[in-house]
Amino acid sequence: MSVHSLNVNRTAHYHQIGTPGKHINRLIIACHGYGQAVDKFIQKFDQLDDGKTLIVAPEGLSKFYFGGMNGEVGASWMTKEHREDEITDYLNYLEQLQALLTPQLSDDLKVTLYGFSQGGTTITRYAILRQPSYHRLIIWASDFAHDIDFKAANQHLKTKQIYWVIGNQDQFINESVKEKYLAFAKEQEIPYQLVEFEGKHQIKREVLAKLMMKD
Repeated sequence: MSVHSLNVNRTAHYHQIGTPGKHINRLIIACHGYGQAVDKFIQKFDQLDDGKTLIVAPEGLSKFYFGGMNGEVGASWMTKEHREDEITDYLNYLEQLQALLTPQLSDDLKVTLYGFSQGGTTITRYAILRQPSYHRLIIWASDFAHDIDFKAANQHLKTKQIYWVIGNQDQFINESVKEKYLAFAKEQEIPYQLVEFEGKHQIKREVLAKLMMKD
């Protein structure tokens, strides 16, 4: 038996808060975590809807049921199966989405790339491997993708605001795991700012709002 691949067109979905137009001077592209429903995920950003901000949450290309065939539907960005193809697919997807939106918005646009949990490594790969136009990268309850050579992109990263946000009770990032993450970031010379908050594996609205004020 042999395995082959074929590039096909498919339909991707994204949710948004705000209306595109030349009045929009801030774009947030927010990638959800593993198994999250994007319509619920994007609600965490609704307090940022100030009339000049467009929040866009693309949905992972792989969807599945939770709790059987009648369960809720969640989405994922990738698995270990054919991972390189899946990474390429979602990088192309994010690139096309940003290219679609940007011409509709202000010429003085500032772009924030945000990723929660699995979406953190997803948006990091997009930021580094494709180097789109952005000024701020927020990695939340996640880790920097370990298959990227951050040192090679060091000069690029020094021009960006990079925030690494972790809850001090995150059930997936204990002290041992955190130390490994910190060691990798130090070895790769990633110019990040660590932000810790009181909480678990979650998005804290007040922490997010405070970060978004740092323009």
